[in-house]
Amino acid sequence: MGEKRKQSPAAHRLARGDELYPSVLLARLGENAPATLTAIGPVALLANRKTALFCSARTPGDAILRAHDMARRLRDEGVTVISGFHSPIERECLRILLRGKQPIIICPARAIESMRIATECRAAFDAGRVLFLSPFAMELRRVTKDSAARRNEFVAVLADNAYVAHAAPGGQTAKTIDLLRAWSVPPAVGTDF
Repeated sequence: MGEKRKQSPAAHRLARGDELYPSVLLARLGENAPATLTAIGPVALLANRKTALFCSARTPGDAILRAHDMARRLRDEGVTVISGFHSPIERECLRILLRGKQPIIICPARAIESMRIATECRAAFDAGRVLFLSPFAMELRRVTKDSAARRNEFVAVLADNAYVAHAAPGGQTAKTIDLLRAWSVPPAVGTDF
């Protein structure tokens, strides 16, 4: 017999006005803040200071090495990291972070109500260190270019500071930097964007 698969964990809805709904969404987005969020995991992680992680899909070698070093530093310092963990470098950083003990907030660019927890995230999720968070309705089941851009905006809004490993000129990550600056989200210590 095959290994029994764990059921998808229960998703919670956070509506505007709920005690745990992040007030920074309303402060930075006003009426454009999502009416509801979907969360799987310990919602209390939203109260932590959060460092956002962004990286363009195409990244030069020196930026890759700096990103790995930064992920190890954030892991070793116990920093809560929030990201979509979608680009190849962001996914590599997630693997480094999962080896630590610090909290991680993963924001997929799609609905999460029926998602299964990836094997690589399961131990950290079961230990209460991983929160999956999405502003997308159940109808959005696949990642699109538009949903990835909206997700990056969502991550930027929630961030207390940010680390941008690399931003390709004119790309989505470069546009996210403009949002970070507009909201006065500072770069993580020892970095710049």
